[in-house]
Amino acid sequence: METINDMLKFWIKKLFFIIFAILLIAVGVNLFLAPHNIAAGGLTGLAVIAESYFGWDRTITIWVGQAIVAVLALVFLGKEIFFNTVIGAGLLPVFIAIIPRYQLINDTMLSMIAGSIMFGIAASTLYHNKASSGGTAVPPLIFQKYFNWRPSLGLLVIDCIVVTLCLLVFDVDTFFFAILSNIITSIVMTQIENGVNKKKCIYIISEKHKEITNELLYELGRGVTILPATGAYTGSSTPMLMLVVSKPYYRQLIEIVNKHDEKCFMVTNIVADVHGEGFTFESGSV
Repeated sequence: METINDMLKFWIKKLFFIIFAILLIAVGVNLFLAPHNIAAGGLTGLAVIAESYFGWDRTITIWVGQAIVAVLALVFLGKEIFFNTVIGAGLLPVFIAIIPRYQLINDTMLSMIAGSIMFGIAASTLYHNKASSGGTAVPPLIFQKYFNWRPSLGLLVIDCIVVTLCLLVFDVDTFFFAILSNIITSIVMTQIENGVNKKKCIYIISEKHKEITNELLYELGRGVTILPATGAYTGSSTPMLMLVVSKPYYRQLIEIVNKHDEKCFMVTNIVADVHGEGFTFESGSV
């Protein structure tokens, strides 16, 4: 049964990640993207465009936009995401207002890449905690709930619409920088969503399966699952070995297999995530 202390720790951890993500977005806007007029989508992108075209302070634009998306979150996404969104929606304009507006990197390309990576990390962190920074981060959550879109895809579509507005205010170069920024952000989000610590799942069929299994267990120190397999052509049955290892162990595994049977049949797949003993319970062993 979950205790009050467990719930408190959960919400403190959740709040920490939300604050971290919002801070990262504000840093990306004020220090990397806005100084080069890169409106990389989202409410912050709209704020940059409005500030340049109408002279509206970006903080005011963000406050107004946040009030609108908070209502949408409550109506379509429920109370939990609404409260998480309110936290992000309230913090973002505050951080935008207090973080210095300074051009940290003079090179536009380098500054755009750095800011876009920050956006990708921040957005994925918020989605993982069922929160958002408000703005156009809310529609992708709605699309995910009702249309089963990936958040990275929904964010890319919405932001591309915002980016096209750059042509009304800035030059063509800035427009394409904004597009590239969205692509980089989407790639970073996709990589994080698919797992940044990928493992290799290996299937091995060999007449030397006993020798290979023994060495994998006791020399490599990895668990092995033995599955029954039947050849379609020959109709003969033979054991098939299956195991999951991280990248540093893969070369050693190949050496073990080749030592016993260089002609064995082996298939390797990349898996995004693995849970269970030896992986999520003993993080140092993989």
